[in-house]
Amino acid sequence: MSQPEAPKIEFPCENYPVKILGRCCDDYSDVVLEIVSVHAPGFDAKRIQVRDSAKGTFRSLTVFITATGMDQLRNLHQDLMAHDYVTMVI
Repeated sequence: MSQPEAPKIEFPCENYPVKILGRCCDDYSDVVLEIVSVHAPGFDAKRIQVRDSAKGTFRSLTVFITATGMDQLRNLHQDLMAHDYVTMVI
């Protein structure tokens, strides 16, 4: 039985959500947004969604970027995951 093919993304893709989860600390948001801005300059910083875990241990940031291609998304994911603060990128 064959697997259904994943939907293809048409680039450029505006409003592409990227959710970044990590340990909550004072400069977590600043560090994450700096990494995102390298790969998606000009993303709308006013649309960032911030959620803290119930105990305040973790923080998730959802940013909306204009995805320009798979290389951009792959490089963004790699740079975010390379930082000690980041636990997961979706």
